[in-house]
Formats: sequence, structure tokens, C-alpha cells
Amino acid sequence: MYRVLIIGATSAIAEATARVYAARGAALYLVGRDLDRLSAIAADLGVRGAGKTAVSAFDVNAYERHQDVLDAAWAEFGQIDLVLIAHGTLPDQAACEASAELALREFSTNGLSTIALATAIAPRLKSGSTLAAISSVAGDRGRASNYLYGSAKAAVSTFFSGLRQRLNADGINVLTIKPGFVDTPMTRSFKKGALWATPDRIARGIVDAIDKRRGVAYLPWFWWGIMQAIKNIPEFVFRRIKL
Repeated sequence: MYRVLIIGATSAIAEATARVYAARGAALYLVGRDLDRLSAIAADLGVRGAGKTAVSAFDVNAYERHQDVLDAAWAEFGQIDLVLIAHGTLPDQAACEASAELALREFSTNGLSTIALATAIAPRLKSGSTLAAISSVAGDRGRASNYLYGSAKAAVSTFFSGLRQRLNADGINVLTIKPGFVDTPMTRSFKKGALWATPDRIARGIVDAIDKRRGVAYLPWFWWGIMQAIKNIPEFVFRRIKL
């Protein structure tokens, strides 16, 4: 049985991804802050075909609990074939500009906690397994509208690039997932357009990238071209435009 650990399992993308694996009969260990919500998701996944489910509640910023939570997951399943780190927030950029304390807390949630978890997870993985994390296209270039969030995701992407190179020789795949705009509860206040994707579409892309053991996945695929264009705008031009 394929065994999956999802951290941040109550997010819309994570839940949609879990449903794909449940349909395949996978065992799913779900971690998040809201125990009631985790339990409801686990029950739904059982109906959808999951071979086994288990849940654990914890806050990713409680660094002192990382090892205990991972110990519990490995004890429950014996071994994990896939770890998906999917937690995150969408910080208020203006509020972060006004408060260094808030900025650092959001950077911890969106960047440092993922790095800490990945560091603790890596030694536990075996050849053939996958460690995946949801980063963002926002990490490809800092923009005035969300550079606190973008810088945290840039840290995740760079860390995973190095970790991918390091663990490749051990047969462990490290996947960086870079979604663009996704229609989730976290973005409910945003005006939607043609570039927006559903969580189900992103989930299918994640599972496909894991199946193919890819290193980086822009989702949907067209974001690769968009971000190549944005990254190549000369700095003297970029500083004068609004993004």
C-alpha cells in the first residue's frame, strides 16, 4: 500500500490531492491545525477508497514538536512513500510592512517551517520515495504586491533545489511545486480571471509530477512561460511597473 503523509492537509490543494490518492487506495496520514476538520477529511477519504487514514493536529511553527509529529507518522505507517508539505498563509503585505514581528511570523509559516520540516524528514526517507512541497510562482521574483510571501517561497524553492541535488544519489525525489493563481478559500476576495485554476486541476498536476518524478512543476504548465518572461524583465524597467 502506498503511504502518504500530508502536512497542511486542510488546505484546498492538499485535500484535493489526498482525494486522488484515496481513489488509488493509498494510506493517508493527515497533519494540520484543526483536528475536527482533519477528522472530517479523513472520514471522506475513507469513503473515497483510502486504504487507511490517521490524523494529527499541530502548528508548523511549533518547531519543538516537529520530530514528535514525524515519529508518530512513521510509527503509524512503518514507512512513508510520499511526504507533501502543503501548509501556508497569504500574508497581508501592507501589514507586514508595518510590523517586523508579523513579517517574521509569516516568513516562519511560509518558509522556515517548511525548511525545518524538510530537514527533519530527509533522513527518514528511503530510495524511491518523494518529498514534495508547495512553493509558488511568487518566489521567482520579488514583487511589490507580495514580496514577503514571495521571499519565503523563494527560500523554499532554493532550499529544495539544493536538497534535490543532495538526495538524488540516494534515489529520493525532491519536488518543488509552483502553482500560479488558485481559486481557494484563501483567495476568495481576489477577482478571478483566465489565469486562475481550481484546486482539483492543481492536484492532478501534483500527482502527475510525482508519478513522473519531476524536480519542479509549474502549475498549470503555462506559468513556466509567464515567469520566464517576468524574470527576464530588466531591473531598470521592472522597478517602474506594478505587479
